Amino acid sequence: MGQNLKDLFKNQPKDESVKMSQGHEARFLEKLDKALPQKKKSNHFGFLNIAASVIVLLGLSYGAFQFFNNPLPPDEPTEVVTVDKIKTMGDISPDLKKVEDFYLASINLELSKVNLTPDNNKLVDGYIERLKELNAEYDNLTIELNDNGPNEETLDALINNLKFRLNLVMQLKQKLQEFSQDNFKEVSI
Repeated sequence: MGQNLKDLFKNQPKDESVKMSQGHEARFLEKLDKALPQKKKSNHFGFLNIAASVIVLLGLSYGAFQFFNNPLPPDEPTEVVTVDKIKTMGDISPDLKKVEDFYLASINLELSKVNLTPDNNKLVDGYIERLKELNAEYDNLTIELNDNGPNEETLDALINNLKFRLNLVMQLKQKLQEFSQDNFKEVSI
């Protein structure tokens, strides 16, 4: 049983006169087609595939055109204008950032707790207008901080502005509480 296949083929007589019957190949191919029929691909979306390919090519061509169509740099050197990012108190010192974040978070937290009703709408609007004015003043102080650099007066003014805004929000909450108590007393009488 342990025979080498190469030796078997070498020793087997070579009969080259063996021929297949006529039409054998055609019958074999016919049986093969019946057993494994080839399905034709449907060309329902052939037109759409071509259209999509054309659109993609046009898009890529336009993108390449825009990318490579940069104007040539001028022969003369031009002056480069840099715009610095506006610095806030937090950009100057980590301690000042903590102070700024504390006040801003407290202001936003207290404002989120305000219960706005049609009865107290005018009162709240007046306080919101004042807060907008203080916020604009804070922005002006921040610009001044950038223009003149950090100095004690500007930093104190910024911190005082934050304190004043927080106090204003606390006053608003107190007024709203008094307003709601007054309304409660009027209803209960």
